[in-house]
Amino acid sequence: MSYRVAADIGGTFTDVAVADSEGRLHTFKLRSTPHDYSEAVFDGIKAAAGLAGVEISSFDQILHTCTVATNAILENKGARTALVTTKGFRDVLELRRIRVPKLYEPLYVKPRPLVPRRYRYEIPERIDAAGNVITPIDENAITDLIDQLQVESFEAIAICFINAYVNSDNEQLVGRRIQDAFPECFVTLSSDVLPQIREYERTSSTVINGYVGPPVRRYLGSLKDKLEAAGVQSQIMVMRSGGGLCDLEAAMNGPAHIVECGPAAGVIGAARHGARCGLDRLLTLDMGGTTAKASIVEFGEVQRAEDFEVGGGISLSGPLVMGGGYALKIPVVDVAEVGAGGGSIVHLDAGGLIRVGPESAGATPGPICYGNGGDKVTVTDANVVLGYLNPTAMASGRVTINGALSRSQISEQIANPLDQSYLASAYGIHVVANALMMRAIKTVSTYRGRDPRDFSLLAFGGCGGVHAVGLAQALGMREVVIPPAAGIFSALGLLLADIEIEHSSAFLVRTHDIKLVTLTQAIRRLEEKVLVELDRDRSQISFERYLDMRFVGQAYELSVPLPDGEINQDDIDGLSKAFVASHVSTYGHAGEGKNAVQAVTLRVKGIALLPELEKFKQKQLTLVRVSDTELPQQDRTVYFGPVLGEVKTPIIDRSDLDIRSRSGPFVIEESECTSLVPPDCSAALDEYGNIRIEVKAN
Repeated sequence: MSYRVAADIGGTFTDVAVADSEGRLHTFKLRSTPHDYSEAVFDGIKAAAGLAGVEISSFDQILHTCTVATNAILENKGARTALVTTKGFRDVLELRRIRVPKLYEPLYVKPRPLVPRRYRYEIPERIDAAGNVITPIDENAITDLIDQLQVESFEAIAICFINAYVNSDNEQLVGRRIQDAFPECFVTLSSDVLPQIREYERTSSTVINGYVGPPVRRYLGSLKDKLEAAGVQSQIMVMRSGGGLCDLEAAMNGPAHIVECGPAAGVIGAARHGARCGLDRLLTLDMGGTTAKASIVEFGEVQRAEDFEVGGGISLSGPLVMGGGYALKIPVVDVAEVGAGGGSIVHLDAGGLIRVGPESAGATPGPICYGNGGDKVTVTDANVVLGYLNPTAMASGRVTINGALSRSQISEQIANPLDQSYLASAYGIHVVANALMMRAIKTVSTYRGRDPRDFSLLAFGGCGGVHAVGLAQALGMREVVIPPAAGIFSALGLLLADIEIEHSSAFLVRTHDIKLVTLTQAIRRLEEKVLVELDRDRSQISFERYLDMRFVGQAYELSVPLPDGEINQDDIDGLSKAFVASHVSTYGHAGEGKNAVQAVTLRVKGIALLPELEKFKQKQLTLVRVSDTELPQQDRTVYFGPVLGEVKTPIIDRSDLDIRSRSGPFVIEESECTSLVPPDCSAALDEYGNIRIEVKAN
């Protein structure tokens, strides 16, 4: 018997899942430890090992997602970073792009650059767009630069030279000299992070890689040390933002690639689970303690994007809705994220309107109802008052709940100033949180030309099942699906993810000028880089190749897949037609004439072919339940809005459902999560263990 363990850190809870080779699944949820997230991960892995009846040293693999990189950016707690760039390009981070997230706000203020201007250093050098050296590097200039850098105590140094994507010699030379001078410093080069056109995106991505590098290295190093001290010699793999796993060393060297790894894991799990269950079209809702994330899965395929922003009030991908964060041009699962989680703090604005997030009470002190010193109302407090969540305990009794505290503070902070009842205020908080999450769902559906009514809503995370039906009703959707182990579903996604690596290079040429031998050689070079990083024979790797293409003069590209195997001239001739079809599908229109189509970037992804993982994906996972320390109430009073008011509602377990449809209202309480089935809706359990809720339109 072999065992694998997956740990997913959230801002409030850390989720752990242990799976054996027969498909048995043990789960454990505990509070995160913000002072050192590795503590909760280590404790959770130990506890889950105990539930599975194995030693912590028995695991073949330890799989992980973390929020360390994301939090470093969102909280402005990254490394003290310097930027070295070509003379004349010092202000690229401030010039950014013309887009702003709020169209009619002339006084909009851009986010402050992660590297202040005084920490940006110029050096005389120049390479033209064809890769020719115009101004060679002067050794004296490098020496002067090192002298300037020594004055400050930098933890990270990002280096980005103009046109380094086509010729990185100058950048590599300066990088080596700086690394020799500062061996303890995290030095990162744009030619390694993003060898593609677009100066701002390349500079921003390189700076982000440097900014999050030291905190990510400290965290992953601390986790590795704790595991090794406990006798664990397992392979440690980390999820990347694009949805694939990489080894620990790759994650530490390219930390920008794990900024959105947590949301990616849940979507991968949704795609794999949906394909197994015959759920072809899914919108996913992952609502945890700090944020809510939405994505889209069609026919088992995860939607990915190359343009992403992190650090704004809403994290988005796609050029039409960007401008509020820091550009990070790496492969990411197409996820929209808003600050509307269970721990999101509620307040009244100057006009007396209820606002939710993006600040969160987190794991410490947490919502008021935790009784851990929290004094600000959160979404969880509102859900407890409404009766949606257990008023005494959650997470199998590991988190005690004091509903009276929530009721008192909602009355004092929200209801009394608004001159309304605490129930009406709590319901208003719930509805406002839903409205925020609707933004995220529309971003990945309506804004992408998809009608939400054509999809089922797959809800997971600790709070997903509480809000899912209300969201589905507002969007006109007819079905909500709550998968098994919904409360730790991102950890399950880790267990179902592939090991993969992607590399890219600039390939700027009009399609009618592409030479077969040139394209073939470029593909081979990238495949060799993938093989080296995956450390596997070519026969053990499945390759996917893409060309990012555009109409000449456009500012954004669409990705067009290249065929498997050897590329021939017919494949090249068909590129323009494939791009035009993709453009019509995405934007509803396209230009004319193949001469106007241009390739920009070549990308190659390698996926490790692991027979044992493929077998695991096909198994029917069995969730092994332990007896809960608290028994759910037989019923309690639940408030369903001003029309229905308070209703005496049964409290049941997932196992109380079967294939026969059961009419609402009722609340389904599990050790990791809670799901709400309102009146006029019904639910049943399908053959795969999913709760299928039939939603009645408002």
